[in-house]
Amino acid sequence: MARTTSLVAARIVEIMRSQSNGLNSALAAITESDGIAPFALTGQHLRLHNIAPELSDQSVAAKYPVVHIYCEKLSNLMREKFRTFSGKARMVVEARVSQDRLENLEQRTELMVSAITSVLDASRGDWGSGMLFNGGYEVLYGPVKRGGRNFLQLTRVVFDVDISAN
Repeated sequence: MARTTSLVAARIVEIMRSQSNGLNSALAAITESDGIAPFALTGQHLRLHNIAPELSDQSVAAKYPVVHIYCEKLSNLMREKFRTFSGKARMVVEARVSQDRLENLEQRTELMVSAITSVLDASRGDWGSGMLFNGGYEVLYGPVKRGGRNFLQLTRVVFDVDISAN
């Protein structure tokens, strides 16, 4: 089971890092159309961790904005009788945006969410290795809190990936 979640998370990272329709190309398209100063995410900005912001800020020098990708829930629904695993993985792509002032924090958060959902919209369908994404997701906006560079806002994009594995 643990291997299943790591495979799905690794596939999502691969999709988010894609040169043609990944996060950077989505961010570039959005910032260009809205007249916002462009920025790009590097490998340090994408993490495969489910770690609280307080711990993350203390243990690792975070480069904001940062995107955390992790599995929140794994359900073996036994839809296919002779499969070892046939169910869903509830995945989370969490955008953490931080800056020293409150001005434009929510705008930058919405920009990140737009880029993430744009990548997911373009990635509907078969992901290979028994993974299928139907395109549905839910966006959960968190309140602005103290943290990061001074102010921090977390937004979670939650979605299910159907999995069929031997």
